[in-house]
Amino acid sequence: MIAASRMKRAQERGLAGRPYDQKIRQVLADLAAAHPQKEGALHPLLERRPVNKIEIIHITADRGLCGGLNTNVNRKTSSFILEQKTPTVLLTIGKKGRDFMSRYGQKIRAEFTGLGDRPGMLDISPIARIVIDDYVNKEADVVYLAYPQFITTVTQRPVLQQLLPIEPADLPRKQNVEYIFEPDPQFVLAQLLPRFVEMEIYHVILETIASEQSARMVAMRNASDNAKDLITDLTLAYNKVRQDLITKELLDMTGAAAALG
Repeated sequence: MIAASRMKRAQERGLAGRPYDQKIRQVLADLAAAHPQKEGALHPLLERRPVNKIEIIHITADRGLCGGLNTNVNRKTSSFILEQKTPTVLLTIGKKGRDFMSRYGQKIRAEFTGLGDRPGMLDISPIARIVIDDYVNKEADVVYLAYPQFITTVTQRPVLQQLLPIEPADLPRKQNVEYIFEPDPQFVLAQLLPRFVEMEIYHVILETIASEQSARMVAMRNASDNAKDLITDLTLAYNKVRQDLITKELLDMTGAAAALG
Protein backbone atom coordinates (compact mmCIF):
# COMPACT_ATOMS: atom_id res chain seq x y z
CA MET A 1 0.00 0.00 0.00
CA ILE A 2 2.89 2.37 0.75
CA ALA A 3 4.53 1.61 -2.59
CA ALA A 4 1.20 2.09 -4.37
CA SER A 5 0.70 5.49 -2.77
CA ARG A 6 4.20 6.59 -3.76
CA MET A 7 4.07 5.02 -7.21
CA LYS A 8 1.52 7.39 -8.73
CA ARG A 9 3.42 10.50 -7.66
CA ALA A 10 6.73 9.03 -8.88
CA GLN A 11 5.21 8.07 -12.23
CA GLU A 12 3.74 11.54 -12.72
CA ARG A 13 7.10 13.21 -12.04
CA GLY A 14 8.95 10.79 -14.30
CA LEU A 15 6.54 11.17 -17.20
CA ALA A 16 6.30 14.95 -16.76
CA GLY A 17 10.03 15.28 -17.50
CA ARG A 18 9.86 13.60 -20.89
CA PRO A 19 8.39 16.57 -22.86
CA TYR A 20 11.06 18.88 -21.42
CA ASP A 21 13.76 16.38 -22.36
CA GLN A 22 12.45 16.14 -25.91
CA LYS A 23 12.18 19.93 -26.29
CA ILE A 24 15.68 20.66 -25.04
CA ARG A 25 17.01 18.05 -27.49
CA GLN A 26 15.11 19.78 -30.28
CA VAL A 27 16.59 23.17 -29.38
CA LEU A 28 20.10 21.67 -29.30
CA ALA A 29 19.50 20.06 -32.67
CA ASP A 30 18.32 23.36 -34.12
CA LEU A 31 21.35 25.22 -32.76
CA ALA A 32 23.74 22.60 -34.11
CA ALA A 33 22.04 22.44 -37.51
CA ALA A 34 21.45 26.15 -38.11
CA HIS A 35 24.63 27.44 -36.48
CA PRO A 36 27.39 24.84 -36.88
CA GLN A 37 30.53 25.67 -34.95
CA LYS A 38 34.03 25.54 -36.32
CA GLU A 39 36.36 22.80 -35.14
CA GLY A 40 38.45 25.17 -33.05
CA ALA A 41 35.42 26.80 -31.42
CA LEU A 42 33.61 23.54 -30.64
CA HIS A 43 32.17 23.39 -27.13
CA PRO A 44 34.02 20.84 -24.92
CA LEU A 45 30.83 18.86 -24.26
CA LEU A 46 30.36 18.37 -28.01
CA GLU A 47 33.95 17.32 -28.65
CA ARG A 48 34.46 13.78 -29.86
CA ARG A 49 37.81 12.09 -29.26
CA PRO A 50 39.30 8.57 -29.21
CA VAL A 51 37.88 6.55 -26.34
CA ASN A 52 40.61 5.68 -23.84
CA LYS A 53 38.55 6.07 -20.65
CA ILE A 54 34.89 5.27 -20.03
CA GLU A 55 32.72 6.61 -17.23
CA ILE A 56 29.32 5.14 -16.35
CA ILE A 57 26.69 6.77 -14.16
CA HIS A 58 25.18 3.64 -12.61
CA ILE A 59 21.74 4.32 -11.10
CA THR A 60 19.88 1.87 -8.84
CA ALA A 61 17.64 2.03 -5.79
CA ASP A 62 18.82 2.40 -2.21
CA ARG A 63 16.60 -0.47 -1.06
CA GLY A 64 15.64 -3.91 -2.24
CA LEU A 65 12.27 -5.68 -2.21
CA CYS A 66 11.55 -4.46 -5.74
CA GLY A 67 11.87 -7.67 -7.71
CA GLY A 68 14.69 -7.93 -10.23
CA LEU A 69 14.95 -4.18 -10.83
CA ASN A 70 18.39 -3.63 -9.28
CA THR A 71 19.70 -6.99 -10.47
CA ASN A 72 18.79 -6.27 -14.08
CA VAL A 73 20.57 -2.89 -14.08
CA ASN A 74 23.64 -4.36 -12.35
CA ARG A 75 23.75 -7.16 -14.91
CA LYS A 76 23.38 -4.70 -17.81
CA THR A 77 26.28 -2.54 -16.63
CA SER A 78 28.49 -5.51 -15.74
CA SER A 79 28.00 -7.08 -19.15
CA PHE A 80 28.91 -3.80 -20.83
CA ILE A 81 32.07 -3.41 -18.71
CA LEU A 82 33.19 -6.95 -19.52
CA GLU A 83 32.84 -6.23 -23.25
CA GLN A 84 35.11 -3.16 -23.10
CA LYS A 85 38.85 -3.21 -23.60
CA THR A 86 39.39 0.28 -22.17
CA PRO A 87 39.45 1.24 -18.46
CA THR A 88 36.01 1.93 -16.99
CA VAL A 89 35.16 3.96 -13.91
CA LEU A 90 31.78 4.17 -12.21
CA LEU A 91 29.80 6.92 -10.58
CA THR A 92 27.12 5.14 -8.56
CA ILE A 93 23.77 6.51 -7.44
CA GLY A 94 21.99 4.19 -5.01
CA LYS A 95 23.22 1.71 -2.40
CA LYS A 96 22.36 -1.45 -4.31
CA GLY A 97 24.49 -0.56 -7.31
CA ARG A 98 27.34 0.69 -5.13
CA ASP A 99 27.39 -2.46 -3.02
CA PHE A 100 27.26 -4.73 -6.07
CA MET A 101 30.07 -2.96 -7.91
CA SER A 102 32.25 -2.73 -4.78
CA ARG A 103 31.77 -6.43 -4.15
CA TYR A 104 33.15 -7.27 -7.59
CA GLY A 105 36.08 -4.85 -7.43
CA GLN A 106 34.94 -2.20 -9.89
CA LYS A 107 36.54 1.25 -9.62
CA ILE A 108 34.08 3.79 -8.21
CA ARG A 109 34.81 7.46 -8.90
CA ALA A 110 32.10 8.79 -6.58
CA GLU A 111 28.96 7.51 -4.86
CA PHE A 112 25.65 9.15 -4.02
CA THR A 113 22.99 7.64 -1.77
CA GLY A 114 19.94 8.79 0.11
CA LEU A 115 18.46 11.04 -2.59
CA GLY A 116 14.99 10.02 -1.44
CA ASP A 117 11.75 9.81 -3.38
CA ARG A 118 11.62 13.51 -4.32
CA PRO A 119 15.11 14.77 -5.23
CA GLY A 120 15.57 18.32 -6.46
CA MET A 121 17.98 19.98 -8.84
CA LEU A 122 20.25 20.92 -5.92
CA ASP A 123 20.72 17.20 -5.24
CA ILE A 124 21.66 16.57 -8.88
CA SER A 125 24.06 19.49 -9.36
CA PRO A 126 27.09 17.82 -7.63
CA ILE A 127 26.64 14.72 -9.79
CA ALA A 128 26.46 16.76 -13.00
CA ARG A 129 29.46 18.86 -11.96
CA ILE A 130 31.66 15.80 -11.46
CA VAL A 131 30.62 14.36 -14.82
CA ILE A 132 31.13 17.63 -16.71
CA ASP A 133 34.51 18.31 -15.09
CA ASP A 134 35.71 14.76 -15.80
CA TYR A 135 34.81 15.08 -19.47
CA VAL A 136 36.18 18.61 -19.93
CA ASN A 137 39.43 17.66 -18.16
CA LYS A 138 39.67 14.50 -20.30
CA GLU A 139 39.37 12.19 -17.31
CA ALA A 140 36.68 10.45 -19.36
CA ASP A 141 36.30 10.27 -23.13
CA VAL A 142 32.72 9.00 -23.13
CA VAL A 143 30.05 8.95 -20.42
CA TYR A 144 27.08 6.58 -20.24
CA LEU A 145 23.91 6.45 -18.18
CA ALA A 146 22.74 3.07 -16.86
CA TYR A 147 19.29 3.04 -15.28
CA PRO A 148 15.90 1.24 -15.28
CA GLN A 149 13.63 2.95 -17.78
CA PHE A 150 9.97 3.13 -16.79
CA ILE A 151 7.75 1.54 -19.45
CA THR A 152 4.60 0.51 -17.58
CA THR A 153 3.70 -0.36 -14.01
CA VAL A 154 4.73 -3.98 -14.60
CA THR A 155 7.56 -3.36 -17.07
CA GLN A 156 10.88 -1.63 -16.39
CA ARG A 157 13.71 -2.02 -18.88
CA PRO A 158 17.42 -1.64 -18.03
CA VAL A 159 18.94 0.93 -20.40
CA LEU A 160 22.49 2.05 -21.10
CA GLN A 161 22.67 5.24 -23.19
CA GLN A 162 25.40 7.73 -24.04
CA LEU A 163 25.37 11.06 -22.23
CA LEU A 164 28.68 12.63 -23.34
CA PRO A 165 29.77 13.71 -25.85
CA ILE A 166 26.41 15.28 -26.57
CA GLU A 167 25.16 14.34 -30.01
CA PRO A 168 22.36 16.71 -31.15
CA ALA A 169 19.69 14.96 -33.16
CA ASP A 170 19.46 15.61 -36.88
CA LEU A 171 16.19 17.40 -37.57
CA PRO A 172 14.42 17.21 -40.95
CA ARG A 173 14.33 20.47 -42.85
CA LYS A 174 10.60 20.81 -42.22
CA GLN A 175 11.25 20.96 -38.47
CA ASN A 176 14.07 23.48 -38.65
CA VAL A 177 12.78 26.86 -37.49
CA GLU A 178 14.67 30.12 -37.84
CA TYR A 179 14.77 31.16 -34.20
CA ILE A 180 16.40 34.42 -33.11
CA PHE A 181 18.82 33.80 -30.25
CA GLU A 182 19.99 36.52 -27.90
CA PRO A 183 22.74 37.45 -27.34
CA ASP A 184 24.00 34.91 -29.91
CA PRO A 185 23.65 31.17 -30.70
CA GLN A 186 27.13 30.27 -29.35
CA PHE A 187 26.38 31.87 -25.98
CA VAL A 188 22.99 30.15 -25.74
CA LEU A 189 24.55 26.81 -26.64
CA ALA A 190 27.30 27.23 -24.02
CA GLN A 191 24.65 27.87 -21.37
CA LEU A 192 22.32 25.16 -22.58
CA LEU A 193 24.74 22.22 -22.78
CA PRO A 194 25.57 22.01 -19.02
CA ARG A 195 21.88 22.45 -18.27
CA PHE A 196 21.13 19.61 -20.67
CA VAL A 197 23.51 17.30 -18.78
CA GLU A 198 21.87 18.20 -15.46
CA MET A 199 18.39 17.61 -16.84
CA GLU A 200 19.33 14.29 -18.43
CA ILE A 201 20.69 13.00 -15.11
CA TYR A 202 17.69 14.40 -13.23
CA HIS A 203 15.27 12.84 -15.70
CA VAL A 204 16.76 9.34 -15.52
CA ILE A 205 16.79 9.52 -11.70
CA LEU A 206 13.06 10.31 -11.80
CA GLU A 207 12.61 7.37 -14.18
CA THR A 208 14.49 5.17 -11.72
CA ILE A 209 12.28 6.26 -8.82
CA ALA A 210 9.13 5.59 -10.84
CA SER A 211 10.47 2.18 -11.84
CA GLU A 212 11.45 1.38 -8.25
CA GLN A 213 8.06 2.19 -6.76
CA SER A 214 6.21 0.33 -9.53
CA ALA A 215 8.44 -2.74 -9.19
CA ARG A 216 8.10 -2.67 -5.39
CA MET A 217 4.32 -2.49 -5.56
CA VAL A 218 4.19 -5.44 -7.96
CA ALA A 219 6.69 -7.42 -5.87
CA MET A 220 4.80 -6.78 -2.64
CA ARG A 221 1.48 -7.67 -4.28
CA ASN A 222 2.96 -10.92 -5.57
CA ALA A 223 4.39 -11.65 -2.12
CA SER A 224 1.01 -11.00 -0.52
CA ASP A 225 -0.75 -13.23 -3.04
CA ASN A 226 1.81 -15.98 -2.52
CA ALA A 227 1.42 -15.68 1.26
CA LYS A 228 -2.36 -15.99 0.96
CA ASP A 229 -2.00 -19.05 -1.27
CA LEU A 230 0.43 -20.59 1.20
CA ILE A 231 -1.94 -19.92 4.11
CA THR A 232 -4.77 -21.55 2.16
CA ASP A 233 -2.66 -24.63 1.38
CA LEU A 234 -1.42 -24.94 4.98
CA THR A 235 -4.96 -24.51 6.36
CA LEU A 236 -6.21 -27.24 4.06
CA ALA A 237 -3.35 -29.56 5.05
CA TYR A 238 -4.00 -28.82 8.76
CA ASN A 239 -7.71 -29.59 8.41
CA LYS A 240 -6.96 -32.86 6.61
CA VAL A 241 -4.56 -33.97 9.36
CA ARG A 242 -7.04 -32.92 12.04
CA GLN A 243 -9.85 -34.80 10.31
CA ASP A 244 -7.67 -37.89 10.01
CA LEU A 245 -6.92 -37.76 13.75
CA ILE A 246 -10.62 -37.37 14.61
CA THR A 247 -11.55 -40.26 12.30
CA LYS A 248 -8.84 -42.43 13.85
CA GLU A 249 -10.08 -41.66 17.37
CA LEU A 250 -13.66 -42.47 16.36
CA LEU A 251 -12.57 -45.77 14.85
CA ASP A 252 -10.65 -46.60 18.02
CA MET A 253 -13.69 -45.82 20.16
CA THR A 254 -15.99 -47.82 17.87
CA GLY A 255 -13.57 -50.77 17.89
CA ALA A 256 -13.32 -50.67 21.69
CA ALA A 257 -17.09 -50.55 22.09
CA ALA A 258 -17.51 -53.50 19.74
CA ALA A 259 -14.88 -55.44 21.67
CA LEU A 260 -16.65 -54.80 24.98
CA GLY A 261 -20.01 -55.77 23.53
